Amino acid sequence: MNALNSSLPVCGLTPPSVPPHRGEGGARARRQSSSSTSPLWGGIKGGGLLAFLTLLLATPAFAIDPPYQRQMERLSEIMGSLYFLQPLCNAGDEDWRAQAAELIELDEPDEDRRQRLAGAFNTGYTAFSRFHRQCTPASEEALKRLLTEAQRLARDIHTRFAE
Repeated sequence: MNALNSSLPVCGLTPPSVPPHRGEGGARARRQSSSSTSPLWGGIKGGGLLAFLTLLLATPAFAIDPPYQRQMERLSEIMGSLYFLQPLCNAGDEDWRAQAAELIELDEPDEDRRQRLAGAFNTGYTAFSRFHRQCTPASEEALKRLLTEAQRLARDIHTRFAE
């Protein structure tokens, strides 16, 4: 069995979107797939349905993200980039890490969202730390653009979603 099909659940038939292995196609495969009522429920019989429903109900419900989550993640990523670039170019004394922490705290996210926002901050930091070892004109330009984008995002989030 190849790697693609080994990750699929075993329920009797391969899904129609996965091409059959060489020699497995033809009329026989079409007859088998047409006899099944549904590719999802075709292999679940008796107690399997009960086990499936039990697993479905036992999984924790995830909170729905607020509509501004993507902008918050981008803002957090920008703050991480600024946290690296600003001291590199001696461009000010803002503590972007503290401001990002305060922003996250004010938003009062659940643990999953908190982790994603912190991860976005770290992604922004590491993205610039990989390539910028000293302040160059490209670093200064990136710093200016990131500050402009951060201001725009913060203003947009506040205007559209603040109470």
